[in-house]
Amino acid sequence: MSICHTFENNDEAGIKPSKTYQSFVSVVRGHRELSFIEKDVRNYITREVRNVSKLDDAKKFGKYLLRMKEKNQNFFYELELEVDHSIKNAIWVDVRSMAACEYFKDFVSFDTTYNTNRCRTCFKLYIQ
Repeated sequence: MSICHTFENNDEAGIKPSKTYQSFVSVVRGHRELSFIEKDVRNYITREVRNVSKLDDAKKFGKYLLRMKEKNQNFFYELELEVDHSIKNAIWVDVRSMAACEYFKDFVSFDTTYNTNRCRTCFKLYIQ
């Protein structure tokens, strides 16, 4: 449990997983004395630590959209969440964007699932 806590603290402090792993190797004087490898550190951070951040990001994004609506009544947004409270769909349009869309007749759409298994790329552009 304390090892996982160290992983989390180091990630929060911006310490790279490779440096975290090397610090453990240094303490026990060798790779063979550890019950995990550097990839395990990376996997833990990705799976356990960053997933929490994604949910926090969804909350923060929703609060941001709400603040924008409070500032400008012509601001439009819809936010659809998954069961786990991650973002499923989001759309927002301000007055300037509406005018640009009307003038140029196109829009930008971000598909957060596009190529996620291959390169972790997070968007593609749709033009109509």
